[in-house]
Amino acid sequence: MAQFVCPACGAVNRAPEGKDPAAAKCGRCHQRIFQGAPVEVSASELDAHRRSTKGAALLLDVWAPWCGPCRAMAPQFARAAAALEPGVRLLKLDSEAEPQAAAALGVTGIPALFLLRDGQVVAKTAGLMSADQIVAWTREALAAPAA
Repeated sequence: MAQFVCPACGAVNRAPEGKDPAAAKCGRCHQRIFQGAPVEVSASELDAHRRSTKGAALLLDVWAPWCGPCRAMAPQFARAAAALEPGVRLLKLDSEAEPQAAAALGVTGIPALFLLRDGQVVAKTAGLMSADQIVAWTREALAAPAA
C-alpha cells in the first residue's frame, strides 16, 4: 500500500493496492493528492514527506530565487512532474528561506536534485537540466540496485 502526504493540508493518506494513486483525493480536505506539479515545501513539510511517503520516491529540487539556473530549471522541473507522478512526488525547497535544511542535505551548489526513497537520499546531482534529463536521471537512479 502506498502512502502520501497531502500537499494542501499535510494529512497522510494511503492509496490501496489496485487503485490509481494519480486519482487519489485527501481523506481530510478532499483535494487531489497529485496535481501534476511540484510542491513547494518548508523544512518541516519536507520532513513530513520524508517520514510519511511510502511506496513512492521523492525528488527534491533545492533552489534559490536569486539563482538564474534555478529559475531556468523551474519550468523544466514542473514538466518532469507530469511524467514522473505518481511514482515520484516532486518537491521544491527554497534554500534561501530554509538554509538549515539545505545545509543538512549537504547542498554545495544549486539547483540541486535529491532523489529519496524511504526518507533516505539514494542519488543526487546539481546543475541545470531539461525535463527530459530530469526524467531520465530519476528513472535511471530508481532502477539502479540499492547500495
